[in-house]
Amino acid sequence: MHIPDGFISAPTALATGAVSAGAVAYALKMGRERLEDRQVPLVGVTAAFVFAVQMLNFPVGLGTSGHLVGGALAAILLGPWMACLVLAVVLLVQAIGFADGGITALGANIALMGVVAGIGGSTLFRALIAALPRSRGGFLTATAITSWLTVMVASVVCTLFITYGGVFGGDQIGTVLLTMVGLHALIGAGEALITVAAVAAVTAARPDLMVNGDPLRPVTGRMVSV
Repeated sequence: MHIPDGFISAPTALATGAVSAGAVAYALKMGRERLEDRQVPLVGVTAAFVFAVQMLNFPVGLGTSGHLVGGALAAILLGPWMACLVLAVVLLVQAIGFADGGITALGANIALMGVVAGIGGSTLFRALIAALPRSRGGFLTATAITSWLTVMVASVVCTLFITYGGVFGGDQIGTVLLTMVGLHALIGAGEALITVAAVAAVTAARPDLMVNGDPLRPVTGRMVSV
């Protein structure tokens, strides 16, 4: 899902860059205010894990690639703003150090994986756990749904960036959308399995470090505000 240089127009790059810069700036503010010292190791481990899984790329064609995103995992463990910040740092390191994703497209990539998958994923997850049974099974079901849907939505938004907002043009959206969504439906299933396994391990070992807390607790009045 990394968009390389030259695949989005200058207006798209500027607009997505502005949105992403605003989101990251607010994430930094929220991190300073709400991140507890005991949660710092989990932030570091999550960032390292997301970086590692994103380096496993699957060619999509049309100059783009597919990979596990990690936005839902970061959002469920850390909350929306730290998830956005973690994804932004990972994407910056990848773009500068590994040429994975373009510098001019950095804002677009952060918008896809930090804003759509991270912040959007957190919103979706909290809505799902409010609707599903207050149990470990309900919590992990919400995790799986969030993981899959965030990948799918991000792939659709990516398609819009590189067609209507990029070099392919709106007349190519059908072909690009079919390719992107088809592959990411499979990638999303893999991401859901990995995310559920990771979240289950953390909830079993140290649920106190998670923003969303113990999955067996009632949601109302017991979830940490993010």
